[in-house]
Amino acid sequence: MDGFEFNKIAGAVLSALLVIFGGRTVLDLVSREHPPEKPGWALPVTEPAHAAAATEAAAAFDPKAVLGLLSKASADAGQSVFKRCMQCHTSQKGGPNLVGPNLWGLVGRDVGKHAGFPYSEAMKTHGGTWTWDQLADYIHDPKATVPGNKMAFPGIKDPAQLADLLAYLRSLNDTPPPLPQ
Repeated sequence: MDGFEFNKIAGAVLSALLVIFGGRTVLDLVSREHPPEKPGWALPVTEPAHAAAATEAAAAFDPKAVLGLLSKASADAGQSVFKRCMQCHTSQKGGPNLVGPNLWGLVGRDVGKHAGFPYSEAMKTHGGTWTWDQLADYIHDPKATVPGNKMAFPGIKDPAQLADLLAYLRSLNDTPPPLPQ
């Protein structure tokens, strides 16, 4: 048997398999006796155990615990933590607003009222001033603290890093505000 005969036999076998296995699919497409309720497949998805633990940990966040660490916090270490914020914020006195507002003099400043920055409606209507408690809560989880704000940052979950960052933010002021009691 030469190569041409082998190719004819292989082609016939493959064509027969295509008709056998593809015929059912073609019939399903043509007849549509039982159309699907919605296109696609429903995949069974279960939430991993660590996600539930993270949700519980976020619900259990206590800003008072972070404020208790402020007396031992390091503004120098907080400056390292602040590098994550520098993509959107500046820290120089009179510095420009970027994607987020300039953070000089943040502690004690009115929420959503820094000159020249277009805050979201959620931040404008949140009201109040940035107290230590509010800052710790907001920086820990911005989306949960002020739903609808434009800040895409996921937050700082480590209490020690958060305390260091608050100590650094305190230093961004001509007269640093007193630490909470």
